[in-house]
Amino acid sequence: MAGQQGTSVVEYDEKHSSKLWRKMKDAPFVPLGVAGLLGAVTYGIFQYRNRGNMSTSVYIMHFRVFSQGMVVGAITIGVGINICGKLWEKYVSKPDSSSGAGSS
Repeated sequence: MAGQQGTSVVEYDEKHSSKLWRKMKDAPFVPLGVAGLLGAVTYGIFQYRNRGNMSTSVYIMHFRVFSQGMVVGAITIGVGINICGKLWEKYVSKPDSSSGAGSS
């Protein structure tokens, strides 16, 4: 390992539950999307018997599109909020140019 003297890699065991909680804190809309997906699955299962004369394959295709829409929508909202938050931080932390040091 030439050229990497003084560099150390810390290895640690992380349990699945702690890894899940850490990832949920990093991206809270992904678990929300998964919860929406599970809700859509539950709704789809209970509404299957009320599908009328629609064939099963068509019903499953409609259900798949709805479920994917829940996940993609949650991720899109999360990304949008993250971008707005970063832009807001940049806007708030921007120094005020009107009170310059040269004005006496």
